[in-house]
Amino acid sequence: MTERALSLHRFSGLHLSGWRGHLAAVAIVWLAILALFHRDAGGMVSIWWNASTFEHCLFIPFLIAWLVQQRLPGLRRMQPVAWTPGLIWLALGALAWLLGAAAGVALFRHVALILMMQGAVLTLLGPAVSRALLFPLFYAFFMVPFGEEIVAPLQIVTARLCMFFLSLSGVPAHMDGIFITTPTGYFEVAEACSGAKFVIAMTAYGALVCNVCFTRWTRRILFITGALSLSVLANGVRAYATILVAHFTSIDAAAGFDHVLYGWVFFAIVMIIVMAAAWPFFDRKPGDPWFDPERLGHPATGVVSAMAATLIALGLILAAPLWLAVSAAASEPLPGAPALPVVKGWSLSSEPARYPWKPRFDGADHLVTARYRKADGQTVDLAIASFARQDEGRELVGFAQGAADPDQGWTWSSPAKAPADARGEQITAPGPVIRHVVSFYRVGDGALIGSAPRVKLATMKARMLGGDQRAVAILVSAEVGQGMPADATIAQFLSDLGDVKELADQSLGIR
Repeated sequence: MTERALSLHRFSGLHLSGWRGHLAAVAIVWLAILALFHRDAGGMVSIWWNASTFEHCLFIPFLIAWLVQQRLPGLRRMQPVAWTPGLIWLALGALAWLLGAAAGVALFRHVALILMMQGAVLTLLGPAVSRALLFPLFYAFFMVPFGEEIVAPLQIVTARLCMFFLSLSGVPAHMDGIFITTPTGYFEVAEACSGAKFVIAMTAYGALVCNVCFTRWTRRILFITGALSLSVLANGVRAYATILVAHFTSIDAAAGFDHVLYGWVFFAIVMIIVMAAAWPFFDRKPGDPWFDPERLGHPATGVVSAMAATLIALGLILAAPLWLAVSAAASEPLPGAPALPVVKGWSLSSEPARYPWKPRFDGADHLVTARYRKADGQTVDLAIASFARQDEGRELVGFAQGAADPDQGWTWSSPAKAPADARGEQITAPGPVIRHVVSFYRVGDGALIGSAPRVKLATMKARMLGGDQRAVAILVSAEVGQGMPADATIAQFLSDLGDVKELADQSLGIR
């Protein structure tokens, strides 16, 4: 063998063999993932730092490191291998990122980062080591800031729990969506009062306890169910206590009471109660082994060289952004600002609303609004937002986008009536001023949509397959308590307007 061939042989084998070589390969792939998708990784960390709901995520990496450290004695008795089937998991992660980027869904992209990093471990350390690290790998999902979808349902649950406890206390109260009226004042079960941050954090904490303190699945299920149920119930009691303090003292006193009781002190009290109740039923003893290296260490099929597996893994993670760049065709241009329609029986009005309302569509190319009035006094507001293309920060649907702009003081209250191809919601502003809003969405030349997930799917299809990326939102709104019921006023306006799809065509320039 020549000196040159010998040096190449050493280069291809020495530095990627044994634990040191395989861990180096994992580090290379992880660094590539974090570098290529640094915006998503940075966005995830930013959410941890800035959103109180996900502050617990800051501790998850340290907990994962501790879980791995606990398993080191058994891992030292095992041998890592590069395993070809592990590339399937990594490819699923790359596909998840591609779908999330095309649809504009940050949750998918964040989950994709975890999947790709898990796939790197499975591919470059092998199935036996991955089984030994199964729970730490699974626990990495709790680094993803997820759970915003449960905020609105928990607001309703908390409001109903408040009503139940208030009725038991003999305090007269009326509930309208997430708003509760008592003789003392008007209370909103805001997003911060929904208890979502407690439920999400308790889920992460409960999963850790289930792994560390229990071995039987029946006990694990009972523990996590009880912990989550107690979190929801305790948050309802907290909200009820705040209203009760206001009823017997003042709103200012209740606000101070809530500020003191709310936060991680309250959550810590709930955790103490949960752990005290579960302590007698812990069935994992300190010092028990986490796994049996002899049972997990059997030979695996599909073993390749670590160098080859690393190169293939790097190619897979690079393919996702390249596909999106190549397949996402440039969108057709918009014709300009949408023209306000002429609606038979209705005329444009300059009469001001009781409380200013303007939907929020960050990054929209055009947003036009107008007020229409009928001779009998019915009044509606129309808003049309159009996008030449959607991208990060300029999306048809997303957080704080749409009818209720929190910066203007509007809050989502409850669902409302709407046609089958639209979304109906009730929003509330200080006063209170209540509005019903019906929203129609359209992506390209597709059908009218009223569902946010369907909007995301339509956007994903257009971006991945190079379709028409132009998009429009058409919102019709009416105030509650202005003569005819708001739902009836909106229905009358839509009937006189005609086919909403034609208005969408005109706004997008589709012929």
